[in-house]
Amino acid sequence: MGPGRPGGPRKTQAGGSTSFSLSSEPRDIATPHRFNFPPSLASSRPAPAGSGSSARRKRQRGDKMAALVRLGLAGASRLLVPAPQVSTVAARCASKKTKSNPKNKGGQRVGKRYGWKKHDGDYVHAGNILATQRLIRWHPGAQVGIGHNKTLYALEDGIVRYTKEVYVPPPRSREVKEVIRRLPRGAILYKTFINVISTEEVGSFKLVTML
Repeated sequence: MGPGRPGGPRKTQAGGSTSFSLSSEPRDIATPHRFNFPPSLASSRPAPAGSGSSARRKRQRGDKMAALVRLGLAGASRLLVPAPQVSTVAARCASKKTKSNPKNKGGQRVGKRYGWKKHDGDYVHAGNILATQRLIRWHPGAQVGIGHNKTLYALEDGIVRYTKEVYVPPPRSREVKEVIRRLPRGAILYKTFINVISTEEVGSFKLVTML
């Protein structure tokens, strides 16, 4: 400590000799410094050496530690993030009824089972269905009729035959506008036809009378 400050050594000169002496004035601890301690901690002074009891020193030390703990808790409380408030509002998950309902039948329809029903060479009776189709894939040939839903059926008893024949669409039809006009000149269009050849069934018996 430099000369002139309270509580530090003082330099004196007497007859060419220099001597240092300690000042008996106590140092003021309550002077402000760079740490912002609470007034209770800053105003407390240590007891003079040899004059206070050990119980007083312990009490002062405990007061200082309590003040430091309060400072630490106050700083930590400013850094803590408040916990979010948990609401007890019930959330709705299901939007459909669990029991059987006609509205829940979407996408569960039975297939239509389109396609041919009789092979080439099978014997059929009049009225038997030969093929079902959504679009016209098989065309009716000899002794074969076509229904309103494009179903092919036999008109007479006979044997089924599949053939590839030249197809000439009816005039002013949709196929003429979309298919025939896009074909190159001289191209021939073939389609699959289902025919029934009228023949008697061989190897079958008919019940005439019962004994």
